Amino acid sequence: MINKKVNSVQEALQGIEDDMTILLGGFGLCGIPENSIAELVKKGTKNLTCISNNAGVDDFGLGLLLQQKQVKKMISSYVGENAEFERQMLSGELDVELIPQGTLAERCRAAQAGIPAFFTPAGFGTEVAEGKETREFNGKMHVMEHAFKADFSIVKAWKGDEAGNLIFKGTARNFNPCMCGAAKITIAEVEEFVPAGTLDPNQVHIPGILIQRIFQGEKFEKRIEQRTVRQK
Repeated sequence: MINKKVNSVQEALQGIEDDMTILLGGFGLCGIPENSIAELVKKGTKNLTCISNNAGVDDFGLGLLLQQKQVKKMISSYVGENAEFERQMLSGELDVELIPQGTLAERCRAAQAGIPAFFTPAGFGTEVAEGKETREFNGKMHVMEHAFKADFSIVKAWKGDEAGNLIFKGTARNFNPCMCGAAKITIAEVEEFVPAGTLDPNQVHIPGILIQRIFQGEKFEKRIEQRTVRQK
């Protein structure tokens, strides 16, 4: 068994440099690698291309990188509740590629599986399809999309062991699993770190073979993007 554990977020992020492309798991503020994002802000790594469902909010998560102008390009499916993201996009300060959410997920999964490209009907006849190869299948037009090519993938899991096996909890099991193994190096930060052999194999969502580094996060705020309660 190869021990994938590293002792700190600083050690986990070694090798991340300016101008790199990074996949970041999570959905809004749910299941995001909070510790890793905060460390990237401290490191001052700049000109990053970030691939994530959205950029969350202004003062937390990926919004912190946007505030510091460390992101050169965002590849997302939704601008979200981030006013700074929207401002930079509309002003031309930030290069933004908006793609259908299913296509975003599949481009991650294709990279994970080693599939270079695939065809999808999503986006045909729109700006999404401009400059891309199209082909008809069963009487319906499809657009060819390429798998992502990323330097690092950073995900957040509930539990993990020293071999890199991961379990995700609840809604955090969104983009995190399909981003594991979808880059040259995958880093997992976990809430709870356990010895190898502790996890029930039937409960493991991602096997350790897809993970290169794993560490236990020091704290997780787990903010709620929009709280909605029922009237009494």
